[in-house]
Amino acid sequence: MDNGFIHLLYDYFLELGMSEYAANLLNITTLFATSLLLALLMDYIIWKILRFVTINIARRSRTNFDNFLVTNRVPRGVAHLLPLVFILEMIKLIFVDYPTIGYWVLKFFQVFAVILVLRIVKRVLASIKDYLKTLPRFRDKPIDSYIQVFMIFAWAAGLLMVIALLTGSTLWKFFASFGAASAIILLIFKDTILGLVASIQVSANDMVRIGDWITFEKFGADGNVVEINLATVKVQNFDMTITTIPTYSLIADSFQNWRGMREAGGRRIKRAIILQQSSVRFLGSEEVESLKKIQLIAAYITQRSEKIDQHNKDHHADKSLPINGRNLTNLGLFRKYAETYLEQHSAINKKMTLMCRQMAPTPQGIPIEIYAFSTDKRWENYEYIMADIFDHLIAATPYFGLKIFELPSSFEPAKAQEIA
Repeated sequence: MDNGFIHLLYDYFLELGMSEYAANLLNITTLFATSLLLALLMDYIIWKILRFVTINIARRSRTNFDNFLVTNRVPRGVAHLLPLVFILEMIKLIFVDYPTIGYWVLKFFQVFAVILVLRIVKRVLASIKDYLKTLPRFRDKPIDSYIQVFMIFAWAAGLLMVIALLTGSTLWKFFASFGAASAIILLIFKDTILGLVASIQVSANDMVRIGDWITFEKFGADGNVVEINLATVKVQNFDMTITTIPTYSLIADSFQNWRGMREAGGRRIKRAIILQQSSVRFLGSEEVESLKKIQLIAAYITQRSEKIDQHNKDHHADKSLPINGRNLTNLGLFRKYAETYLEQHSAINKKMTLMCRQMAPTPQGIPIEIYAFSTDKRWENYEYIMADIFDHLIAATPYFGLKIFELPSSFEPAKAQEIA
C-alpha cells in the first residue's frame, strides 16, 4: 500500500474546499476508522473459520486436549492475532505525517498485543491443566501450582515488555536498572515469593498431593486436600468445612500426612483397656478347669497347665500357697485370649504387627493395649472394627475375674466404696 492511496481521500477533501489541516485530520480519522472496521471484520471471519475447523478436529480426534483448547477459547484468542498485525502495519502508514500521535497509538496497540499473547498463553495453560487432570497419574499432583508458577513468569515477562515499550528502552537496559529496585520489590512481594518457593519444594519433595488426608493442628485442619495453589492449600475437613493454609506453612511448620497409612496394608489400632490391679490374681485348679470352656484358649490352657504341673512336680513346689512354683494368672490368660481373638478376627491384617501387651502400671490401673492393623482403612469401617473388638474384650473381662477401672460415681455409692 503506497502513500498515494493514503493521500487519496486527502486530495478529495481538498477538492471539497476544506483546509489542508482539516482535510488531513479527516483523512487520517477516516482511514483509521476504516482500518479498525476491516480488522474487526477480518477477526470475525478468521474466528468463524478457526471455530469450524477446530470443532471438527476435536470431534474426530481421539485425544481430549483439543476439546479443552476449544472449551478454553484458545481459537478465539488466536483469531485476534492477524487483525492486530494488520492494525499495527496500517498505523505506520496512516500516521506518517503525524509521527508523535502515530507513536503513541502504535504503543497502545503493541501493549494490547502483549496482553493478548499473555491471555492466549493463559488459556493454553488452562487447557493443559484441564487435560492433565483427566490423566490418572496426574490427578493427585498440584497442577494448579505448576500453572501458576508458569503464569507468574509469563506475567512478569509481559510486564517488563510493556514497561520497555512505554519507556522506549531495550529489555537489557531495563534489567540493568531493575536491580536497584529489587530489594523493594522483594519486600512488597514477600508472601508471593515465599509461596512460590514453598510450592516448588512441596511439589519437588512430594510432601502433599491432592486427595491426601492431612492433620494440621495449628490451623485446625483435619481432612482431605482438595486444592494446592501457589499461595494456599485448601483442606476439606471431615465436618465439610474448608480450611485454607498458607503454602509456605507446609515447609515452615509440622503437619501430619496420612498417605502412608492409606498406602500401607492396614490402619493401626492402638488402644488400651485399664484393669484394676486388685483384680489380678493366681488361678486355682477349679478356676482353670472352668476357663477351659472358653474355646479360643482351651487348647492353650490344657497345654500350659500340663507344663506348669510338670515343672512344679519336678521342683517339689509347695502348692499350699499359690505363690510357690509356677501358676496361671487371670491377667495372663486374658492377654492370651485377646491375642488369639485378634489372630482369628477377619478384619485384622495378620501380616502386620499384632499383639496384646501389658503397659507400665498407672495410678488408674494396668493398661492392656491392643496393637494391630485393620485391613479396611476407610474411617467409618475402621471405627466400626475397633469398636467391635473392644466391645467384645470389655465384655470378656468378667469371665477372667478382672475388673475395668472407672471413676467412682456419686449415683453408685456401693460401687464407689468397693473400688476405694
